[in-house]
Amino acid sequence: MKALVLSGGMGLRLRPFSHSRPKQLIPLANKPVLVHVIEELRAMDVTDIGIVVGDRPEKIADLLGDGSELGVRLTYIPQEAPCGLAHCVAIARDFLADDDFVMYLGDNVLTSGVADIAEEFRNNRPAAELVVHKVADPRAFGVAEVDAEGRVLRLVEKPEHPVSDLAVVGVYFFTPAIHEAVAAIEASARGELEITDAIQWLVTQGAEVTARTYSGFWKDAGRVEDVLACNRELLDRLKPSVCGEVDADSELIGAVVVEEGARVVRSRIIGPAIVGAGALVEDSSVGPHTAAGRDCLLSGVDVSDTIVLEGASVRDVGPVRASVIGREASVSRSAAPEGPHQLIVGDHSRIEVAA
Repeated sequence: MKALVLSGGMGLRLRPFSHSRPKQLIPLANKPVLVHVIEELRAMDVTDIGIVVGDRPEKIADLLGDGSELGVRLTYIPQEAPCGLAHCVAIARDFLADDDFVMYLGDNVLTSGVADIAEEFRNNRPAAELVVHKVADPRAFGVAEVDAEGRVLRLVEKPEHPVSDLAVVGVYFFTPAIHEAVAAIEASARGELEITDAIQWLVTQGAEVTARTYSGFWKDAGRVEDVLACNRELLDRLKPSVCGEVDADSELIGAVVVEEGARVVRSRIIGPAIVGAGALVEDSSVGPHTAAGRDCLLSGVDVSDTIVLEGASVRDVGPVRASVIGREASVSRSAAPEGPHQLIVGDHSRIEVAA
């Protein structure tokens, strides 16, 4: 089985961060979302992976290379414009050939994995198998109507009156039957080839389309609040490890990772938290669910539930909560009155906050 990972799109909901990098490269627990996806595919024993890339393919290629460091083989498939998920299948036709494949949206985070569903697909080989997740408000999702045996009867996009609470997650398993379906459909009202239309075509033609429920943590890391939620979930799985330097005046509590080349000086860190390689944390209080990226600086700060991207510096501010601070950004204290801060700071920014 091959994999098709979709990493195009504009990332409008993640601006300003997606101005300078594809949204799939936003780090969660100091590891890009796309790397988490590839690791999940490898856990399914899928190592031949095509990646559909958009307007900044070099950013993804520079990070992942040929995939050998991650134990996979990567093929990059350019998409000139975001024309729908089924369009991605169409342009990947040569790569996919006549193999079964899993299509995985590159900004989806499923921390419990779907290796069991992949194995079931391999054994049974329906024309399509959808991964679904029970949600409180199905009106915001594509919804699968499923019978008692797990057969998909109908797909409805954002129904006003849903008859099911099963949202379609961004992971799909297909046999080559999907190619005929993609060729048979036309663009939707928004001008895109919709994968839901292709799957519905299979259902209408009498092909076997099934759904299997995933019950673990799932989010589309497409908004800042979702990125922070994913970061918290992944950090909760950390195992403590100290490869950097921690001085005698510092205290680490709980699951804290200090990567090689990082230094912790006169500081208190409560896990789960991670300090990236080459970073310096000094005279600071770092609370749970904080990910400090490579080569960043935290000096004289009180910070928790925050992502600090590589090369950023945060000095003499606090409390900082539920924030994302972009690459090479600088946040420091001003003479304004003190107050709590929530910071959504893009790459290479400079911010002064209340003293």
